[in-house]
Amino acid sequence: MIYKKFLIWLIGALVITSCSNYGTNNEDDPNVTVEATFSSIQANVFNKSCALSGCHDSGSKQSGLDLSSGKAYSNLVNVPSVEKPNILRVKPNDAANSYLVMKLEGASGIAGSKMPLNGSLSQDKIDAIKEWINNGAKNN
Repeated sequence: MIYKKFLIWLIGALVITSCSNYGTNNEDDPNVTVEATFSSIQANVFNKSCALSGCHDSGSKQSGLDLSSGKAYSNLVNVPSVEKPNILRVKPNDAANSYLVMKLEGASGIAGSKMPLNGSLSQDKIDAIKEWINNGAKNN
């Protein structure tokens, strides 16, 4: 029984450790501007802060969410959240009711932790994501 508890603890510690790259993105780089387009968000947010080993890459898919290039859009837009199935991950034209934004802002009522784990995105990046969603969440 003690081994089982240790194993569960160890797995949890590995997941948290592997997600420690969250918050080590380029948000302090003054030369990087995130535009309110999916391609810019993918390159400057998801690829650098989310689609990391142990988190939302194609191998780990925490909460069933793969945010790697070529996968993120179809896993986000008009897809129910695993944690809150009655809320879409991205509801086009409605950032306030998109679970992605709720998780990024740490809104009350989310399941689990605010994302990114062990870090945060700059408000400019969150605003670009919200603008992209409010503009219809197009795959551009």
